[in-house]
Amino acid sequence: MGLEEWVLSIMEKLGYLGIAFLMFLDNIFPPIPSEIIMPSAGYTASKGELTLIGVIIAGSAGSILAAMLLYWIGRKVPQQRLFNFVERYGKYLRIQVADLEKALMWFNKHGHRIVFFGRMIPAVRSLISIPAGMSRMPFAKFMFYSTAGTVIWTSFLAYLGYHFSENQALMMAILQRISYIIFALVLLYTLWWIIKKFYLNKSNHS
Repeated sequence: MGLEEWVLSIMEKLGYLGIAFLMFLDNIFPPIPSEIIMPSAGYTASKGELTLIGVIIAGSAGSILAAMLLYWIGRKVPQQRLFNFVERYGKYLRIQVADLEKALMWFNKHGHRIVFFGRMIPAVRSLISIPAGMSRMPFAKFMFYSTAGTVIWTSFLAYLGYHFSENQALMMAILQRISYIIFALVLLYTLWWIIKKFYLNKSNHS
């Protein structure tokens, strides 16, 4: 049984709870991607077995619950202990120390707003909550950015599956182009942040 068939079987058996469970796993266990889960859920909704709004709510809830868990792990567990844990057991979760270091780098480089964009970027999405917790990012702010990014992403993926699942090639082309747009937005924001910081430093020294 392929991954897509397994995802659909979980949804058939558990419905909305299954979608929430799978999206929870998407954040904890990166090899189960939301790019398969939510379009499959949208496809199920298009067949009348579920509703599109119910699919979006379930998917968002599972993802946000996982983000909260990872945030509090990052906040409560000492950083070195986290790295030691990932080094020893990360292979079972398909996570490497380099992945955690990459998430920390993204967070330190882009600030709190990367939590919003990070919810739409593969690999980063699964780990960005941990450095947010490590840095003591205010929980309310973390929840705002996480929820906004998650709802937008799950809605988009569910909509794709609902309307385009019969044409897999078109759906993947749209998804790829959207991924490029998200990366471009992050790069533009980074460029703006660097320019702003440069001129602030220049004005402070003048």
